Amino acid sequence: MSTSEPVSVHILDREYTIGVEAGERSSLMAAARLLDGKMREVRGNNRMAAVDRVAVLAALNLAHELQQLRDENSAREKEITRTLGDLHSKLDGLLDAPR
Repeated sequence: MSTSEPVSVHILDREYTIGVEAGERSSLMAAARLLDGKMREVRGNNRMAAVDRVAVLAALNLAHELQQLRDENSAREKEITRTLGDLHSKLDGLLDAPR
């Protein structure tokens, strides 16, 4: 049975306590640092920017980056599948060739 443990993270100078599985603590901490950095980047020097607006724009930027990575991964998978198909055809041709 897995149990979650409370972990405190700081995002844009606010503390949040989140329950997380023990083995996922470092991943959560890294995600919190990434989000904090992205929110600080979006906020820039405008310390008066509404936190909810900063959060939405940071989330949109991260979602856009994720979608770009997914698109790149999909293109790579298609290329690998095509290349493997070509190699498979060539191998079949070599195996079927008279000796």
